[in-house]
Amino acid sequence: MKLLRYIKRGLQLVVVLLFLLFVVLFFTTRGPHRGSSIDVTYPKPEKWTQVNQLQVGVGVRDITPKTELYDSWIDVNADGKFDPETDQYDDKNGNGTFDLIWLAGFGNKRAAQGIHDPLWSRAIAFKNNGAIIVLVSIDSIGITHERYLDIRARLSEEAPHVTHVSFAATHTHNAPDTIGLWSYKEFIGRKFDDAYVRYVQDQIFESVLDSVSQLVPAKTVLAEAKVPMENFTHDARPPVVVDKKLPVAWFRNLKTGKTIATLSSWGMHPEGFGADFPLISSDFVHYYREAMENGIDGKGGFKGFGGKAVYFTGPVGGLMTQLNINIEDRFGESNGPKSKSQAQGENLAIIAAGALNKAKQDGVDDMSHQGIAFSAKTIFIPIGWPLKVAVALGMVHPGMYGLPFNTEVKSEINAIRIGDLEIITSPGEVFPEIVDGGIESPEGADIRTEPVEVPPLRSVMKGAINMNFNLGMDEIGYIIPISQWDREPPYTYSYREPPYGEVYIGDPNASPKIHQESLRLLERLHETLKASVREQ
Repeated sequence: MKLLRYIKRGLQLVVVLLFLLFVVLFFTTRGPHRGSSIDVTYPKPEKWTQVNQLQVGVGVRDITPKTELYDSWIDVNADGKFDPETDQYDDKNGNGTFDLIWLAGFGNKRAAQGIHDPLWSRAIAFKNNGAIIVLVSIDSIGITHERYLDIRARLSEEAPHVTHVSFAATHTHNAPDTIGLWSYKEFIGRKFDDAYVRYVQDQIFESVLDSVSQLVPAKTVLAEAKVPMENFTHDARPPVVVDKKLPVAWFRNLKTGKTIATLSSWGMHPEGFGADFPLISSDFVHYYREAMENGIDGKGGFKGFGGKAVYFTGPVGGLMTQLNINIEDRFGESNGPKSKSQAQGENLAIIAAGALNKAKQDGVDDMSHQGIAFSAKTIFIPIGWPLKVAVALGMVHPGMYGLPFNTEVKSEINAIRIGDLEIITSPGEVFPEIVDGGIESPEGADIRTEPVEVPPLRSVMKGAINMNFNLGMDEIGYIIPISQWDREPPYTYSYREPPYGEVYIGDPNASPKIHQESLRLLERLHETLKASVREQ
């Protein structure tokens, strides 16, 4: 009888615990903006209004963390990681714990010890044919979808005249953690800095308003440079496919001729300083933007364009990195981790400037088409282990959709047209093979299939220049061709262990879905653009 009583009580306890778990998961899996979605093409084909001269404006806000709000620390054992048992910190606010700036990328316990260069939110606004579209580049490892929706919701209330805003992160590995994966791990939870994320959201919001307030009629020069693989890129995962395209736009005030902004996109991880670098920085992106704005002297030098340089990260999966190579600068000197970021940024700017100046010399003075349009859609992306655990607990990318074994997260893709410039966003780090071709079906892959993500996205785009913004509207991890997915032995390309990448998103079906939705959005965009041509 006692045994039966114990079993009964045990079962009752299990039922109570399961009920409590269900209640907890009900709330942690909900996520913010659960009822929010977008599925729109603007203008609709039959709703095009008068297309005039394109207007352009730029707004820039500093998002560098204010170091006076944080504790400082000394790396006693010089290992580049904060250990409260070994290292020393100055408890400025006297709360008995360490309040440090946790850098994102590479691993946990990376705490900043200063600022190398500022971080920015850089917004560029476009106005024509009854619409205002704003593109925002943010110096961050990445920001998840629900936090962008926070900003959108605020804009819809306070700036309803803005038709559409599309956000993307540069993916620098020396900015504060804005996702929650790299902050210091405690026994329960992490020391994630929610206050900094709110500050970034506020500054992004203000940069959007600033860009719209600066709108003026503009002329545009478009160009595309070729970026050689040698001395620029290392592909850390076969097959070797890299981003060799550097599309760039130059917007000048129609009345004064002065530069408003340059806009460019290229696929490379901003991580040249490496894991041991303890300072806040946007990495090579900083040097690229500085050179485009102010020019550089000496060998390979050029006159700066002025205005503001707005840079978006292109296809970086695969994995596009400079970590395993030295980079020769314009003076012929080989540069390692301490200086390769500057060499890479300036080398890239020399290529971009050369392409723009040549286009102008060749008589390119403006775009043939001035209208603007976009097609945007909420999508639901399948995720696997271990990401679904973090999502279920509301720790990362809160908001779970579907059953526990068929889990999805909400995200978004945008297809955008600014005159003759076309853009497709990707909600993570897409392999260049998906954008420009070269997908393989290697021996050892977990799923035996011919390439699925075809045709390559850029091959169906119809702009004079075509950009792919990675980490656009979200950061869900690496977007890997399903025929190259590899978590189980035997491994591809003679790997002895699983290659890096799959551990983040966790589901091989994510890439085909993102690719297919991207094609549909581009098709919708092209349909409305045809109507614009007919109207003219």
